[in-house]
Amino acid sequence: MALRSLNRLSFALPGCRTFSTVKLPDLPYDYGALEPSISGQIMELHHSKHHQTYVNGLNAAMEKYQEADSKSDLAALIALESAIKFNGGGHVNHSLFWKNLIPAKDFKPPSGEIASLIDKDFGSLDGLIGKFTPAAAGIQGSGWAWLGFNKATGKLSIATTANQDPLSTQGLVPLLGVDMWEHAFYLQYKNVKPDYLKAIWKVINWQNVGDNLAAAK
Repeated sequence: MALRSLNRLSFALPGCRTFSTVKLPDLPYDYGALEPSISGQIMELHHSKHHQTYVNGLNAAMEKYQEADSKSDLAALIALESAIKFNGGGHVNHSLFWKNLIPAKDFKPPSGEIASLIDKDFGSLDGLIGKFTPAAAGIQGSGWAWLGFNKATGKLSIATTANQDPLSTQGLVPLLGVDMWEHAFYLQYKNVKPDYLKAIWKVINWQNVGDNLAAAK
């Protein structure tokens, strides 16, 4: 069921009568802290407007879902799943994305287990970037590029998803996500995706990516 892809949220599964609404998370840095890689104007609009819209949409959809569930209205439950997947995915994806980023002055390269896995699966960090960047740039329309962990194989994987689909829909644990919707870069980089992708590697929080790997394992 589509709701299972949102298992990181605190919503009840069908059969329960209550759910916990989600809130827009605070950023762990100021809006302008990622400049010049990502402008403060983009970060403010992206966080306070776009992410907030997903939060509002998810809470509204889940309120309707709760009402339909209380009436055992299966048709209404099914109809709401696309809105929950889209807005829930938008909330989950962005909540990860903010933590994946760090001001350039605090940047540190990968270390520990995440560095070892990158070397093992891609040869080097440059090898990872060399495969990740074209995959991200090749997304048609809106979507996300991911570095995920395959728990079955113990390997890292590069993947893309359309719209706001979470990486869990592909059976991978998201470690690093890069937003490839135009609202993430257009005000600064226009339609030149490669420039955005070149700049974002300067503000990746590899400590957070490594923490996500540890949690996944």
